[in-house]
Amino acid sequence: MSTSTRAAMARDWEQDFRLWGRPPGTTEAERSDNAVRVVQNAVRSYAAFSTRNLRVFAQGSYRNGTNVRKDSDVDVCVCCMDVCFADYLDGVTSSDTRLGSANYTYAQFKGDVEAALRAYLGAKSVTRGDKAIDLHENSYRVEADVVPTFEHRRYYRDGFGQVRYLSGTELHPDKGGRVINWPEQNYRNGTNKNQNTSKRYKMMVRILKRLRNEMENAGRPEAKPISSYLLECLVWNVPDLRFGNKTYCADVTSILGYLYSATEKDENCKEWREVNELKYLFQPSQPWTREQARKFVLGAWSYVGVLK
Repeated sequence: MSTSTRAAMARDWEQDFRLWGRPPGTTEAERSDNAVRVVQNAVRSYAAFSTRNLRVFAQGSYRNGTNVRKDSDVDVCVCCMDVCFADYLDGVTSSDTRLGSANYTYAQFKGDVEAALRAYLGAKSVTRGDKAIDLHENSYRVEADVVPTFEHRRYYRDGFGQVRYLSGTELHPDKGGRVINWPEQNYRNGTNKNQNTSKRYKMMVRILKRLRNEMENAGRPEAKPISSYLLECLVWNVPDLRFGNKTYCADVTSILGYLYSATEKDENCKEWREVNELKYLFQPSQPWTREQARKFVLGAWSYVGVLK
């Protein structure tokens, strides 16, 4: 038996898991609220936005309550609701909607958001990135990733043939391409699963995030390509009956066992979706692969040893 295996078996994983699974504290919630408030004030004070319909809200792990302490900056979305990008399903075409041509481009909008933040916080506190605008530590004690987006609409026909749409967000990175997200659907579905699993879903997500961070710090290569959001989605696809065991160790064992088996072949998990249920989890456009997910699960199992 190796030294690392003996150390894992001697460790009180149940105690660690119970600590890691705790929800974010008041300080973390205040950090998120403060970031949103500062960004709101910045865009509201910018003259070019005086007639724009903007939504400013936290998204990602802070909004969903799955962040772990100091794991990432607060993710703040600034969504312009005056203009939208659209996709059409079920034979719907642009002529079936009331959309017209817009004279305000996404590039202009991102530039305006950047200018608003620089004017409010100072140029040294703002750095433009490919997808987001980074806010550094400043007099407001705010560090955040500000994501400018337009509304995204996915048009479809309902069961009665009526044209409807789902509302999300879309951004266009400076390097090209498009990124579509569904923050409201992510939040709603994650909240529902958390309720259906007696609040174990978000606990298990936080535990696996902390485990992944520890593995990466220990130099485990299988942890590095695994994003925080991928872990949320992997646990999301675990059946509810796998949660709610007598111990957290039993839950972690059950979840890792299911994920390892289910990710063995493409056909086993080809229908898996992100938490929003609107994007397939494993497809060429995603920044991760099924093989990477399975290697992480196996590595996590190896890292913790036999849980009791």
